[in-house]
Amino acid sequence: QVQLVESGGGLVQAGGSLRLSCAASGRTFSVYAMGWFRQAPGKGREFVAAINWNGKSTYYKDSVKGRFTISRDNAKNTVLLQMDRLKPDDTAVYYCAADRAAFRQSVVVLTAGDFGSWGQGTQVTVSL
Repeated sequence: QVQLVESGGGLVQAGGSLRLSCAASGRTFSVYAMGWFRQAPGKGREFVAAINWNGKSTYYKDSVKGRFTISRDNAKNTVLLQMDRLKPDDTAVYYCAADRAAFRQSVVVLTAGDFGSWGQGTQVTVSL
């Protein structure tokens, strides 16, 4: 099991930027794909972005493509989500998650069920 702690959420005006960070501890971080999900009030948890174990494959929800960037630093056991040109619809609690399987090459078809470890979430609020 890997322990995940998110940080970097907050309140920002539409058009602004935030950078979310997820610090991992426990099992070996560098061999697992990582993902970001979000849950808005009254809605289900939805996929945002994922990155494979070595950082060479990424995948994004259509509505965040070109605005969000996922990256990882395996030396620091950290995964980041840079969010630019934020919109009010991006308001949600954002969760970091670690894949159940090691050395997954493609993250294109991953769903929430593929991730076995989750952080506690960090609130992102985008105002008009």
